[in-house]
Amino acid sequence: IQESEPPLNSNVTAFALKAKVIYPINQKFRPLADGSSNPSLHENPKQAVLPNQVMETSTSGSLGSLSQGDKEDCSSSTTIHSTTSDDRFQARAFLKVTSFPEVLTCESFDVKLCLSSLILKELMLLDTELRKEEHVMFIQVLKICFTDFYQKKKITDDLFKKVILIQENDFEELQKQLDSRLQNTEMSGARNSEYQTLEDLERKEREYSEHIIDNMEAFWKQTDKAQQAFLDQSKCSSAKATKITMDLTEKMIAVESLLSESQDLRAMDIQERLFNWELMVKVIDSLKSYIPEECKCRLNIVANILDRLTVKNNLSVRQKEELLTDLHKAFWEQLTHFSNECIQQSKDLILKRLECRSKKTEEIKHRQKAEQGSLLSKTSHNKDVPGFLKAYHELLENHRQAQWELEEEDDSGSTEAVADLYKELYSKASHALVELVTELFLQTLPVVTGLSVRECELLKEEWQESLARQLEKWETHRQRRWKLFQEQLLQEKKIWTQEYALSAVMQKHLSEKQEKIIQGVVSRLGGLSDESVNFVVQKHRLLLCSVLRRLTLRRVGMAALTRMRMSRKKSLLQELRVQHTLQKGSSPCQDEDQWQLQKAVESHILEEEEKLEEEMKQTHLEFHQQLVTEIQEALQYLQQHMEQVMGRTLLQHARQESGKKSSDDGQDFKERLVEAAVESVYGTSSNINRLVQNYYQQLGKITEGYEGKKLQQLKSLQAEKGERNRHKKKQEIELALKENQTKGLLNVSSTVHQRMVLQQKKILAQFELQQQIRLESLKQKLLGFHHLEAELENQIQEAEQVFVGELAELARVPVTVKKKPSKRSKSAGEKTKSKRKTFQSPESVDRDDSHENTQEPPGLTSGLCRDKLQSPHEGETEPRKNSNTLKKKDNR
Repeated sequence: IQESEPPLNSNVTAFALKAKVIYPINQKFRPLADGSSNPSLHENPKQAVLPNQVMETSTSGSLGSLSQGDKEDCSSSTTIHSTTSDDRFQARAFLKVTSFPEVLTCESFDVKLCLSSLILKELMLLDTELRKEEHVMFIQVLKICFTDFYQKKKITDDLFKKVILIQENDFEELQKQLDSRLQNTEMSGARNSEYQTLEDLERKEREYSEHIIDNMEAFWKQTDKAQQAFLDQSKCSSAKATKITMDLTEKMIAVESLLSESQDLRAMDIQERLFNWELMVKVIDSLKSYIPEECKCRLNIVANILDRLTVKNNLSVRQKEELLTDLHKAFWEQLTHFSNECIQQSKDLILKRLECRSKKTEEIKHRQKAEQGSLLSKTSHNKDVPGFLKAYHELLENHRQAQWELEEEDDSGSTEAVADLYKELYSKASHALVELVTELFLQTLPVVTGLSVRECELLKEEWQESLARQLEKWETHRQRRWKLFQEQLLQEKKIWTQEYALSAVMQKHLSEKQEKIIQGVVSRLGGLSDESVNFVVQKHRLLLCSVLRRLTLRRVGMAALTRMRMSRKKSLLQELRVQHTLQKGSSPCQDEDQWQLQKAVESHILEEEEKLEEEMKQTHLEFHQQLVTEIQEALQYLQQHMEQVMGRTLLQHARQESGKKSSDDGQDFKERLVEAAVESVYGTSSNINRLVQNYYQQLGKITEGYEGKKLQQLKSLQAEKGERNRHKKKQEIELALKENQTKGLLNVSSTVHQRMVLQQKKILAQFELQQQIRLESLKQKLLGFHHLEAELENQIQEAEQVFVGELAELARVPVTVKKKPSKRSKSAGEKTKSKRKTFQSPESVDRDDSHENTQEPPGLTSGLCRDKLQSPHEGETEPRKNSNTLKKKDNR
C-alpha cells in the first residue's frame, strides 16, 4: 500500500512543477527537501515484473505524477508519450481471459486490455454463429427449391438424399479446415498459454480475417457446385435451370439481409456490454481503493493527535515515532491478511460461478439444438422459403438472446458477489483499526504520557469527530470522481457512435460503387437476355453483401484494437484531467501561486491532449489503411468469382443461340432439292448454269450495294465524330477560362487539400464522361453496321429463295418457298447481331468491316454453290461440283 499525500493537498504538486521534476506515482517515499532520497528506496532492488504483476495506479497520486510514461518504470518523465514505452506496451503480456468475471480479479492495468480482448472474442463467436446459420439455411433452401424435382420423380429419393448429404459433408469439411487454420494461428507465437500481448492479438486478428475471407470464397464455390450438382442430376432444361438458379440467388440475398441486420444489432449490443462491464469494474476498483484510502485517513488523524501531544511535551519524538510505527505495522499486517483472504475468496467464488454458468450453457445448447432439429424436420418439404427463413432466424435469435441474458445475469451476480466480499473486507479492516486505536488511546497513552483515562477518552472522541468530517469530505471527493468517470464513458459512447456512422457511410459508398461497376460491365458486355442480366446483377449483389458483412465486423474489431493500443495513454491523461478537476474544485479561493500552478497544469493537459489526438489519428490511419488493403483483396476475390459467373452465363447464352440457329437452317430441304434437280429430266446443264450465273450476278449487286452503304455510313460517323471533337474543344476552352477567373478565389477560400480533391473529382468526371461518349459512339456505329448486316442477310435470303424457286420450277419439283422475312424477324436478327458484337473493341469492329465482303452468304453455300460463293465477285466462274453433276446427267 502506498503512502502519499492526500489528494486535496497540492504542496508536492507545486514543488514538482516548479522543480520541473515528475515523481512516479508508485514511488513509496518522496525525496527529501534537500534533494536526497530516502535510503529505504534502495534497500530492496527492483524485482523482475511477471506478466501479470503491474503496479497499481494510485488514485491519490499528484497531478504531475500522472504524466509518467511507463508504469513499470520508476524513472522521471515529463510526458506520457514515448516510443520506447509504446514498444514495451505492445509487447507487454496481460492475462488471457475467456469471460468477464475473470476480469474482476485482474490487476487494474490489465482491465481495459482484458475487456477489449473479450469484445474481440464476442465478435469472433458472433461470426461463427452467423456462418453456421448461413450454411444450414443454404442447405435447407436448396432442399426446398429442388423438392419439386423430387416430388415429380425427376430425382430419386436416394439420389436426393445423397446430393444433400454430400453438400452437408462438404460444408463440415470447410468448417474443419477453418478451425484447423484458426487453431494454428492461435498457437503461433504463444509463449505462455495464460498470457497474451497486444502485438500477438493484432496479428491473430489480421490472420483470422484472412482465413474468414478465404473460407467465404470457398463457400461461394461450394454453393455453385451444389447447385450445378442438382441441375446435372435433374437434367432439366436450360430455362428451368436459369429460373432455379435465380430463385436460389434471391433466397440467399434474403438470408444475407437477415444475417447483416442481426450482426449490426448484436455488434451494438456487444459495444453496449463493454460500457456496462467498465461500470461494474469501476465499482470494484472504487471499493478496492476506498479501503486503503480511508484507513490512511484514519491513521493520519491519529498522527496529528500524537503530533499535538509531542508539541505539548506529553510525548517525545522518539515515543511518537515508535507508537506510530507499531500502529502502522499491526494494522497493515492485518489488512494484508484480510486482503489476501478476500482475493482468494474472490477467485474461488468466480471459479464456482463459471462452472455453474458452463453447466447451464450446456443444458441450454442441448435444448436449443433439439428445437432447431425439430423446426428443420417440419420444413424439409415446405415450399414457403420466406416463412422458413423468418422462423428459423427468429428461433436462433431467441436462442442467442437467451444465452446473452444468462451471461449478463451471471456477470451482474458475480460483480455483486465480489463487491460484497470487498465490503466485508472494509468492515473487517475498519473494525481492526478501531480496536488498535482504542487500545492506543485507552491503554498505551495513559501509561506513556501520564494523562488520565478521561483525557485519553476525550482524545479518542476528538479522533472520531475529525474522522467523521474527513470521511464526509472523502465521500464527496469519491462521488465527484464517479461523476467524472460517467462523463468520460458518455464521451466514449459518442465517439463510438460517430465511428459506427462513419462505417455505415463507408459501406454504403462501397456498395453503390460496386453496383455501378457491375451495371457498367453488363451494359458494355451485351449479348445477354434480361433474365441473364438480372441473374448476374443479383449474384454480384449477393456476394457483395457477404463481403461487406465480414468487413463490417472486421472494422468493429479494428476499433477495439485501436482502443487497446491507446488505452494506457488515455488512462493516464484521464487521471491527470480528473486530478486537476478535483483539486481545482477543492480550493475555489486561490492566491497568485495557486492560480499560476493551475494555469501550468491546464497548459500541460492541453499539450498532452493534442499529442494524444494526433497519435490517435495516426493509429486510426494505420488501421484504416490495413482495412482498405483487406477490402481490395476481398473485392479481388469477388471479381474473380464474378468473372467465372459471367463466363458460364455467356457460354450458356451462346449454346442457346447456337441451338436456335441450327434448328432453323433448313439444311435437309436443300440437300433434297439438289438430289431432285440432279435426277430430274427437265433440267439441262445450260439451263442450270444460267440460273447459277444469274444468282451470282444478283449476289454481286447486293454486295456492291452493301459496300457502298457501309462506306457512306463510315463517312457520316467520321463527320459526326469530328463535330463532337470540335464541340468538346470549345467546351474545354470555355471551362479553362472560367477556372482562370475563379482561380484566385479558390486560392483564398480553399486549402491545398480541398483544391486537390476538387481537381481529382473533376478529372474523374471528365474521364467518365469521355468513356460514356465513346461507348455511345461505338454503340451507334455497331448499330448501323448491324442494320446493314441484317439488310444484307435479308437480300441474300430473298435472292436464294428466288433461285430455289426457279430451280424447283425448272426441275418440275414441287416445293414450298419460304416467305419473305418480316420486319419482326428482321429486327430480331438485328438484336441478335447486336448482342453478339456489342462488346467488341473499335479495332476489332474495323477489322470485321474490312472483311465483310468475304463472308459466305447463307443458304446454298453448303449445297450447289459452296465453291462459287467463296469468291462472290467472280460470279461468272462455274462451280466445279455443279459442272460434274450436270455432266453425269448429260451422259445418262
